[in-house]
Amino acid sequence: MKENQNPRLINLFTAICIVVANMIGTGVFTSLGFQVIDIQSGFALLFLWIVGGIFALCGALAYGELAAVMPRSGGEYHYLSEIYHPIVGFLSGWVSVTVGFAAPIAAAAIALGNYFTSVFPIINANAIALLVVIAVSLIHLNNVKTGSYFQQIFTVLKVLLIVVLILCGLVLAQSQGLNFFPTSGDLPLIASTPFAISLVYVTYSYSGWNASIYIANEIEEPEKNLPRSLLLGTLVVMLLYLLLNFIFLYSTPIDNLAGQLEVGYIAAESIFGSSGAKIMGMLISFGLISSISSMVWAGPRVTQVIGEDIPLFKLLARKNNSGVPYYALLLQLAIVIVLVITSSFDAVITYLGFTLTLSSFMTVLGVFIHRFKYPEVQRPYKTWGYPVTPLLFLAISLWILVFIFRDKPVESLAGLGTIALGLPVYLIAARNKLVSSDSQD
Repeated sequence: MKENQNPRLINLFTAICIVVANMIGTGVFTSLGFQVIDIQSGFALLFLWIVGGIFALCGALAYGELAAVMPRSGGEYHYLSEIYHPIVGFLSGWVSVTVGFAAPIAAAAIALGNYFTSVFPIINANAIALLVVIAVSLIHLNNVKTGSYFQQIFTVLKVLLIVVLILCGLVLAQSQGLNFFPTSGDLPLIASTPFAISLVYVTYSYSGWNASIYIANEIEEPEKNLPRSLLLGTLVVMLLYLLLNFIFLYSTPIDNLAGQLEVGYIAAESIFGSSGAKIMGMLISFGLISSISSMVWAGPRVTQVIGEDIPLFKLLARKNNSGVPYYALLLQLAIVIVLVITSSFDAVITYLGFTLTLSSFMTVLGVFIHRFKYPEVQRPYKTWGYPVTPLLFLAISLWILVFIFRDKPVESLAGLGTIALGLPVYLIAARNKLVSSDSQD
């Protein structure tokens, strides 16, 4: 594997902002509406978000070790290539290049458009979604410093917005009488298929806890700051998610939330009234910009590393004078535009849930394999709670994968199909010597 040399311009605070912004996106403002269709227990609903938070935290702990010992941009592509075989890393990278970042960007943009049109119904939601992703992509095409400042500002504003919503909910909202303490009926509910499927939405909401690994080469002192950014970012988001979902459920009748995408807007209407809800809807839509920005930033870095390792894709490794992989970013933008025009939010989440969970499963399993293969390697950071925390992550991941495949076979097969499509691409490249020698070993 080649070493990609980018200037290290990203400090710990910006790295945490990238993790927080990537995590706090569409999921927390939208997915509760799908969960309450089958689950009406306040305790079970909040327990979903606790399990999701523990899942993300265990993943962050494991990824932190790999990020510290292999501090190169590229994320799962780089780790899986080193731990298993370059073809395994390529297939993970293939998913990242084609839909792994583009699909969640599209989902965030679709949600942003829906929130915006809930305030201004005469405006087309897709037009707003497309306008935002194009504008954010152009900002990140400029240079890393501009993108860094943009990310910091919008992430801080988003966190402040959530804190204000939580505090106002506690002070102004009237309880809807939902019980948040466990009852005898909660245990079978937690072991049910609806709970497992709902956990897919929750883990999607927590996805992004690994965001800073994709820009490892641009982070100052990555051996220290990468694990810190993963852990601190995940802990902040876990706390905010629990409080925010409590406010949604405390302030709003479940029947009003069931099946609805604009959960944040509906809850704001219960707390502030119609006029206040419109203002909050606008603020939530602007808050989603930081999520789009963090993914627009991270995604092309994976594509860039693949381009550096595999000559077939060397065009995608080209950077402008500011160090931005502009061809990779433009490719991502093109895929996002297609997805915004053609996809629905629900289908995107389920499809992504399967493919991303599978990739994370392989990566965390790689912590055990890497320790076995390279016991003498110096590890600046070791997974806290090893082996319990990575095993817990693997167990929850496997549980999610089984239930998704059983309940959503079409979306699951589509995810496997996307991975499989990368195999002939790699083999053709290898046969025609368009894969570098160290990517075939």
